[in-house]
Amino acid sequence: MRNKAKVLVIDDERDALKMLHILLEGEGYDVVLADGPESGLHSAYRKHPDVILLDVMMPGMDGFEVCRRLREMTAAPIIFVTAKGTIDNIVQGFSSGGDDYIVKPYDFSELLCRLQVALRRGNEREDITPDVLFSDNSVVLHLDRHDLEINDRVVHLTPKEFEVLRLLIRHTGRVLSHDAILSQIWGFERMGDLDLIKQYIYRLRQKIEQDPESPSYIHTVWGEGYYFDLKEAGY
Repeated sequence: MRNKAKVLVIDDERDALKMLHILLEGEGYDVVLADGPESGLHSAYRKHPDVILLDVMMPGMDGFEVCRRLREMTAAPIIFVTAKGTIDNIVQGFSSGGDDYIVKPYDFSELLCRLQVALRRGNEREDITPDVLFSDNSVVLHLDRHDLEINDRVVHLTPKEFEVLRLLIRHTGRVLSHDAILSQIWGFERMGDLDLIKQYIYRLRQKIEQDPESPSYIHTVWGEGYYFDLKEAGY
């Protein structure tokens, strides 16, 4: 485990936050507390935690939806810590992007062990030998760094942006339907959510295209879907 790993705790129960703050700081962690969904998302964006502990039952937005939104901005391990312990709850937790699930009440030693495992796995991912999914003289997509080099310019991508672009590049020249992209990136429960995939295609074009209104890399086939093709960019 790295020294002073940063742990973000998202829970609307103040007593639970105080307890975890004391216990985790006593174990040498740098602890960031968030007392609700919105403050949790804000803290994840601003503080860049190494691991996140997330409650499920919170007002306004439950932990499963928070997890899905977190996955759009961070690849940090997410451990659900909640009283909701049915099989359906646990399956929903993993489906929404969680890495582990602990049911309250729990022994702190168990939480600490799972936290250390999550951090170790995160560190192992960071130590992967640099590799690229696709490269030529103008485009290099780095699997380890989650960024894109395009015409000597480095473009930083969120985890979900990276996944969408990686899927398109893996199938270069092939049209992928909206539902094919949604099911592979977000899961079958998001199929039919055209606004979601349109939002990510828009964001990717804003980042990588010289003229987003006349894209050279990410192309639309109306009524069918999207495809990536470098040849049409003139290379």
